[in-house]
Amino acid sequence: MLNRKQKLWLIKVFSLFSIIRGYNILLLVVAQYIAALFIFAPQLSTREILFDINLLMLVLASAMAIAGGYAINSFYDSEKDLINRPTRTMIDRLVSQRTKLSVYFVFNILSVLFASYASFRAVVFFSLYIFMLWFYSHKVKRFPFISNLLAAILTVVPFFSVFIYYQNFALVVFMHAAFLFIVIAMRTMLKDLHNLKGDLAQNYRTVPVLYGEKTAKLLLSLLAVVTLAIALLMLRYFDLGYMRYYFLLSMVSIVLLIASLWLSKKAWHYAVLQILLKLMLIVGAFSVALIDVPLLCARLGLQFCM
Repeated sequence: MLNRKQKLWLIKVFSLFSIIRGYNILLLVVAQYIAALFIFAPQLSTREILFDINLLMLVLASAMAIAGGYAINSFYDSEKDLINRPTRTMIDRLVSQRTKLSVYFVFNILSVLFASYASFRAVVFFSLYIFMLWFYSHKVKRFPFISNLLAAILTVVPFFSVFIYYQNFALVVFMHAAFLFIVIAMRTMLKDLHNLKGDLAQNYRTVPVLYGEKTAKLLLSLLAVVTLAIALLMLRYFDLGYMRYYFLLSMVSIVLLIASLWLSKKAWHYAVLQILLKLMLIVGAFSVALIDVPLLCARLGLQFCM
């Protein structure tokens, strides 16, 4: 049986895991490897990719930088989150502001150390990325449009570290990145709608705060149209294998999401729509493996293919 001190320690560890969004980071790591296996370097063997130390260091550098980004974001948003997510924030508050700062610096140092193993250019890349994560949380997050744009860019950047490493400049890679970017931008604007109460209290100048919910919904609808256009282009001009069913399902989901958006009025409605977009991103990350089913079978060591 655990004593009280041990239980408190475990709760604090869980709280820290929540603050740095450990589940998101684990998903990112898996997604980066799936992208490497099926998009960035399909010509390489599974062993070459999975046992590539340089790739591992880049992935770990990404994970540490993002963990630090979540930590500093929680540090700056503690008061706002207490309004928007009171239950979750009470758990997160078991970790002090001082500890968040300490964790932030530790993760950033680890990120640069991991990047230094790969190359000096990787050190420069992740140093700039770490700075932009801080700049977003400290300055940009309070401003409309640019905050949504930068948040989406910062989410996609870790994939570009792997993309640059393999130097795969195929058009299909850019199309996948564009689709991912727009969906993430939609999710950040939905988050602004969900956080409207806390943003108003803390003077965050988001689109819903400055221009109203209707304008935010119009912008979201425009982003949805762009997303649908990209999905159509992907289906029309690229060989997506069985992943085409993901894009077809995504198109249906986006249409239903926008229809639901205009009926939404409460914070929890927007929270549900955020979850739907997050599920779309998660399913999309794993669906990449369906682009080339024979390759998937070969990667898994199966003797038959669909």
